[in-house]
Amino acid sequence: MAKYGLIGKDISYSFSKTFFSVKFEQENRQDTYHNFDIESIDEFPKIVSITDSLRGLNVTIPYKETIIPLLDRIDNEAAEIGAVNTIKFQNDGSLKGYNTDHYGFAKSLANFLPIKEKTALILGTGGASKAIKYVLDTMDFTYKIVSRTKKENTITYNDLTRDIVASHYLIINCTPLGTSPNITECPNIPYQYITADHVLFDLIYNPSQTEFLKLGRVQGARTSNGLKMLEYQAKKAWKIWRS
Repeated sequence: MAKYGLIGKDISYSFSKTFFSVKFEQENRQDTYHNFDIESIDEFPKIVSITDSLRGLNVTIPYKETIIPLLDRIDNEAAEIGAVNTIKFQNDGSLKGYNTDHYGFAKSLANFLPIKEKTALILGTGGASKAIKYVLDTMDFTYKIVSRTKKENTITYNDLTRDIVASHYLIINCTPLGTSPNITECPNIPYQYITADHVLFDLIYNPSQTEFLKLGRVQGARTSNGLKMLEYQAKKAWKIWRS
């Protein structure tokens, strides 16, 4: 019997535990999946040392970047992205990090192509946004990264003019704003400039219709939550663990 799990903070809502628990039951597997809700990434080595039979872990907010120095090896794509969301326990006991977020996003986004123009706004600068950036680079999108504070190669929410919003047809929310139970929150963008030519993609999946998506739909935009992306990346993680 193998154990798998999720490393994160405030993850009681987690899709992963339900997804894998159902999968194991349907396949008559004795494997189990556990949530490891930790206050600090410093607790990670203790989890690894005291939890027997671990074979793989998923990683979520806010540890996709800070987990990297604690691993023995990193897959090339994960290294290029700069974020890890999947860890495989190797036969020799070493830990190798992968990123399957980019795969999940690319597969999900394919259902909304073509978009009027390959232009995008990425809301947020965390580990999830790095995977999105990687996908948009491979697909030849031009994009702007939006942050609460001014950073190198970013703009702020206050910089979002009518022209910027109207001319960037894919808008991806990579922030946790709107995640249950804080369902009334949303990124502070001028939604009135969104049109029927826009696609709004929210990486959040709980609730299924975030305020971000609702405000986009009112303007006629096509919308997607992050559930399909999570399903795709979870299936990819399973293949990695079983390889």
